[in-house]
Amino acid sequence: MVTGERIRAMRWWDIPQVHDIEVECFPDDSWSIDQFWRELAGATREYFVAVDDDYAVVGYAGVFVLAPDSDLQTVAVRSDRRGQRIGRELLDACVHVAKHRDATSMMLEVRSTNEDAIGMYEEFGFQAIATRSGYYPDGGDAVIMRRRPLEVSP
Repeated sequence: MVTGERIRAMRWWDIPQVHDIEVECFPDDSWSIDQFWRELAGATREYFVAVDDDYAVVGYAGVFVLAPDSDLQTVAVRSDRRGQRIGRELLDACVHVAKHRDATSMMLEVRSTNEDAIGMYEEFGFQAIATRSGYYPDGGDAVIMRRRPLEVSP
């Protein structure tokens, strides 16, 4: 399991490994390497990686914060490392930084068929507030979820 000490800020040199995970997790609508560069450079964005004992990236997450609002941009974990609470630790890091930047709520979009992710978000206090039909390039629907008030997990 990855511990809190192994969640750190994403750096430019992480982008190739992050992109590999992106393509594995989201093959039909993965971000390009250029998109990750732009996201990482954004002043209103904060990205984190989870690394293993060999410092290989095993997951990542990012959040957009413009208080009082925030938006979870992405969370992904390598398929061989799922079920180890890594996604939860990354999500917690995003919630923490959003709260620290005075956000009072967080929104996200999640594929309606991604039951594991929806369950994780519900455990974090997110509630489904709407559905966007045909949101994804392949025509898949997105569930819009919100957490308000935004408080850091104990």
